[in-house]
Amino acid sequence: MRGLVACLTAFLLVSGCENFRHSSGTSLQDKPAGSLRLASFNVHYILLNKKKGRWSRGDWERRKQPMDATFKALDADIVAFQEMESFAGSDDDSENLARSWLLSNNPDYRAAAIGDWRIFPSTQPVFYRVDRFDILDQGWFFFSDTPDILYSRTFNGSYPAFASWVHFRDREANSNFRLINVHFDYASRDNRRRSTDLVARRLTPWIEIGETVFLAGDLNARLGSSLHETLQSIGLAFVPVKGSTYHFDLGLNLFSAIDHIGHTTDVVPLGDPVVVREKLGKTWPADHYPLVADFRLEPPSK
Repeated sequence: MRGLVACLTAFLLVSGCENFRHSSGTSLQDKPAGSLRLASFNVHYILLNKKKGRWSRGDWERRKQPMDATFKALDADIVAFQEMESFAGSDDDSENLARSWLLSNNPDYRAAAIGDWRIFPSTQPVFYRVDRFDILDQGWFFFSDTPDILYSRTFNGSYPAFASWVHFRDREANSNFRLINVHFDYASRDNRRRSTDLVARRLTPWIEIGETVFLAGDLNARLGSSLHETLQSIGLAFVPVKGSTYHFDLGLNLFSAIDHIGHTTDVVPLGDPVVVREKLGKTWPADHYPLVADFRLEPPSK
């Protein structure tokens, strides 16, 4: 037992030193000219009826400045968010503190994959630069036996989970692409497997007609898993994320990445993806780090 405690203490000291070393600035390089910078960020839900404590409304007041600083540091063209939800015990999304805060402080961006919560689940928005992109279409489907029924419970009857997607027009690259934003079940392996199969079925028609497709989100699975193999079988490749993307809201990097970005092979990754592990404030903005990757989009051949 003493040996175990000593090992854990040593790990925490090393982890603390690593977090201190990255306590200012960011590890991101400047965006390559003409590139598309895509990010994925699970920001954890807010409990509106809880005044104090972890993930409460009061806790949000501590987290919101670091979250805005982190968002700005990404310098991303598109950010896929998961768990951007202010939860009060129902599906009502009329008050969304994180989404409203970031949009009000970043006027160069707008949110897609949102709408009236009565007809469109809006807790997985996709932020985009309004001066570069047009929205051609958007949609959703639930990880369920009835995927097109709003707020359907998952395959094993647990809380509703879904994919949101956006069809973009990139005016700068003179190209179109789709982004699908996912968050798979953390607790049920069977839910993850069946959700992945559903995503693969929904993406296959787009890929087969030659569309450019990106997938981003929290897969709750490590690179090389059977989930990745299923998605690779339909034509997606995944950027090679190194290290942790989930840190327990403590900066503890205990296991490899569970957040990922996939893409069809008609786009070219530019350099390695980056997990932004800097603490830009007195507290972490969420229990995940944002993941960022740069790509080159090719205009359609004439």
